Amino acid sequence: MIRTPLGSFNFETEKSTDESNNAVTTVKCHGRLVSDTNREFKDVIASFIPQGGRIVIDLADVEYMDSSGIGTLVGLKTSATKSGRCLLELVNVPPHLAELLRITKLTQLFAS
Repeated sequence: MIRTPLGSFNFETEKSTDESNNAVTTVKCHGRLVSDTNREFKDVIASFIPQGGRIVIDLADVEYMDSSGIGTLVGLKTSATKSGRCLLELVNVPPHLAELLRITKLTQLFAS
């Protein structure tokens, strides 16, 4: 597990395999995903996309996300989809973030 601190936001990554022996990278996020904290997050997650497999972003402990954070997730999802080798999914989305995705009409984009 790799823990990356970014001030008011940090995340941990863990690599594993699923029942079909496909690569799974789980990213557990904590804090506030905002313009000041999302650059390194984006760069680290984007580096996993060429490896293929699944990237599971766990948002259970994200207390706040601004438009920059949403844009980062959308960009990562788009890159993963375009790669044709990677599936990016969100899990444990708290109600306040689920509502944010609904308001911005992004719920369908992140539906697994």
